[in-house]
Amino acid sequence: MRKILVVGAGQSGLQLALGLQSHGYEVTLMSNRTADEIRTGRVMSTQCMFDTALQHERDLELNFWESQAPRIEGLGVSVAGPESQRVIDWVGRLDGYAQSVDQRVKMAGWMETFAQRGGQLVIHGAAVSDLDYFSRTYDLVLVSAGKGELVSMFGRDASRSPYSEPQRALAVAYVHGLGPRPEHPDYDAVRCNLVPGVGELFVMPTLTTSGRADILFWEGIPGGPLDVFKGVKDPSEHLSLTLELMERFTPWEYARATKVELTDANGTLSGRYAPTVRNPIGRLPGGGLVLGVADVVVANDPITGQGSNSAAKCAAIYLASILEHGDKEFDEAWMQGTFDRYWDVAQHVTKWTNAMLGVPPEHVLNLIGAAGALQPAADRFANGFNDPSDFENFFYEPEKTEAYLASVAGA
Repeated sequence: MRKILVVGAGQSGLQLALGLQSHGYEVTLMSNRTADEIRTGRVMSTQCMFDTALQHERDLELNFWESQAPRIEGLGVSVAGPESQRVIDWVGRLDGYAQSVDQRVKMAGWMETFAQRGGQLVIHGAAVSDLDYFSRTYDLVLVSAGKGELVSMFGRDASRSPYSEPQRALAVAYVHGLGPRPEHPDYDAVRCNLVPGVGELFVMPTLTTSGRADILFWEGIPGGPLDVFKGVKDPSEHLSLTLELMERFTPWEYARATKVELTDANGTLSGRYAPTVRNPIGRLPGGGLVLGVADVVVANDPITGQGSNSAAKCAAIYLASILEHGDKEFDEAWMQGTFDRYWDVAQHVTKWTNAMLGVPPEHVLNLIGAAGALQPAADRFANGFNDPSDFENFFYEPEKTEAYLASVAGA
């Protein structure tokens, strides 16, 4: 019986722990909080998981909330003009629906399931010295806790990390009472509102601890008019700021938000971090090796909504690699090879996300504009959120974008 330690109980850590457990591995999961502390704590993220990531959960029969969470069948893009009017507005249909489940609901539920199925759950904030000890008693140590001291074991990969500073200031509010868009089709969609030179507002339906809700998520260019949440501790102040900025920059979204209230006193979150790719192998003082998972090693800005999707895909790839490896030693070559398999997927997310953080070039603006008149282009852009590798075919290079738009217009 192979013994594996998973440190960190987020999307990737729990999905991996439950997956390994279902295959008969002896798994220990370390979390710095209990399931109850997670469930009653502060919101941890925005998350919209697209079809491929949701399928990884279905494959492990972990899709406990699929029937309750709103089915997100579209992804819409609006662009604000200089007078805060919409100059572009369209919605693309997703081939397979997306869903968002508040991570407080999911992580607490998964953690309880892991324990009920006989897994060893240790409530303890792990330090490097702890891992030094544990690395001698486990066949493999996986680090999926994306913040704190442990991340410092994984050196920054400068060749894959173009930004050394945060590119957005993030502010999230979970609300009840958001009205529908009057022009909206009869299905749920994520709305991406782009305010050039200022930032972005994302609005998405979710399932939270108190049922259906919506997430209002500002991404502000640092130092700009949206970068005003630092030091705001009061949740109601956070919500009023969110709404004031919506009224100023995205009045069409504000119009349906006049009656919203926070889902709970812990329904807000703000912060910022620099998008970073790290070396996947951590070296412990005693010579042991640990393997970094998901956003420990590839942390992208949430502007493209890929965090939980990447975490699910990473967990699925690592699980397959562990199962294929059988009884052989989890040595450095295996660790590097396992990460390289994940990077084959993650590199497309990193390239696309970093592109979206910059000033969009003319051909990208043309693409977003043309999607308003060309439904296939809107649909393809929307489905890129499920499979970002497709952006290679029509997004980055002006020639490919022009050729694609011409082919759609011709058809």
